Amino acid sequence: MSTRKSLQIAVKSIPETGLEIKLDLGQEWFSRWREADPGLEFREAAITGRVSLAKYGKDILVRGRLEGKLGLSCGRCLEPFQAPVASDFDLLLAPGPQAMGAVEEELTAQDLDTDFYAGDTVDLESIIREQIILMMPLKPLCTETCQGLCPHCGANLNRETCTCQGTKADSPLAGLAKLKIK
Repeated sequence: MSTRKSLQIAVKSIPETGLEIKLDLGQEWFSRWREADPGLEFREAAITGRVSLAKYGKDILVRGRLEGKLGLSCGRCLEPFQAPVASDFDLLLAPGPQAMGAVEEELTAQDLDTDFYAGDTVDLESIIREQIILMMPLKPLCTETCQGLCPHCGANLNRETCTCQGTKADSPLAGLAKLKIK
């Protein structure tokens, strides 16, 4: 098993017995990813794992396990927190289709289930990045019992009791409470 700084893998370098790669992705990886895509929702991260690549003819099977922590913001109280993440993945890569110029081609259902590598290299970095993004929770919560922010004064209800005088009448839908079902 080897540790690599570059995740561009030459297909020729994958032996018949397969290739094992140990990953230790620190801040330098994630800083670079945030520069390229400022919309990434995690601030910092520390991810370790392993990836194995095996050739089956011209196809390549990529299997791996990633685990670590992502620095996220809570979806209720907006406080930063460290979210533990872990994921196993399997991905089959086929050689990319040859360019046909301006000819349009309709994709079949089987084409949509296949991932490709281009040329003589596998871009393992983009695969790892995609897997990390897929590990992110849809609505990150610092705790399951997070009370969030007061909708009237913005107080963090996990740390303090709200003292504002907000009432149900302040709600834009308060008028509906006056309607009666006949």
